[in-house]
Amino acid sequence: MSDVIALFEQSPAIFYITITILGLIVGSFLNVVIFRLPKMIEAEWRCECREFLADELKPTKETENKSVEEVVTLSKPASTCPKCGHKIKAIENIPVISWLVLRGKCSSCSNPISARYPIIETVTGVLSLVIGMHYGVTWATVFMLALTWALITLTMIDFDKMILPDQITLPLVWIGLLLNLNGVFVGLEQAVIGAVVGYMSLWSIFWLFKLITGKEGMGYGDFKLFAVFGAWFGWEVLPLLILMASVVGAIIGIGLMVFRNHEGSKPIPFGPYLAIAGWITAIWGSGIWAWYLGLIS
Repeated sequence: MSDVIALFEQSPAIFYITITILGLIVGSFLNVVIFRLPKMIEAEWRCECREFLADELKPTKETENKSVEEVVTLSKPASTCPKCGHKIKAIENIPVISWLVLRGKCSSCSNPISARYPIIETVTGVLSLVIGMHYGVTWATVFMLALTWALITLTMIDFDKMILPDQITLPLVWIGLLLNLNGVFVGLEQAVIGAVVGYMSLWSIFWLFKLITGKEGMGYGDFKLFAVFGAWFGWEVLPLLILMASVVGAIIGIGLMVFRNHEGSKPIPFGPYLAIAGWITAIWGSGIWAWYLGLIS
């Protein structure tokens, strides 16, 4: 391991290439997580409902067999074409390259393959490179890569299903607090206060909005995601983060309405805006804040 670290320190180009390739590979796996994790959560919810309503929802042999067939994990069943059932071979699963070689179509039935898959792989690779260039050959790079990959997953799941899974957000809160025991990003006191303020601030806004309007303006997953950034980077970044999230949300929301005919009455998830703003704040937050203070003064 020490030899690899020494090589990366002596040759930044090798480090950047390695981290980009790693990002592309992880991006391919994230596509699987984004698609399957919501299905796994929904299956768990159905199982809990059956247990809770055991008398009212007695399963028949047919439903029991069906539930067994529909068991989905991150590793099983193997990835297949949704139209013809063709099993995706390893050579057909090379990030970005395979999609380009196949011209975005299934090799068996020519069914179109969404461009979203190579886009997520490319974005993951590029953001991983940015992290590597910003933090260098340090432990902070390792931790920030893990956070970045988790944020990409949360962003896409929230766009698709309007949920931010506890399976990702809650571990991130605890990981942030544990990292800052040694002050990796901020002191422990700032991290603990950040986690509490992050959660309670949006929780308070949620209930105030609900009391006034009778409607829910956001979900509990948003509170937990905001707490994640507080736990990782301290309470001081939260005002800038929420301001940036509002700006990002306004830009993306307007873009959706203009270019995709998104109805204004249809809810738009807030989690992706928090994730994007949080990632930007984590890397360039101090510079952006200094620029803003200089601008208003």
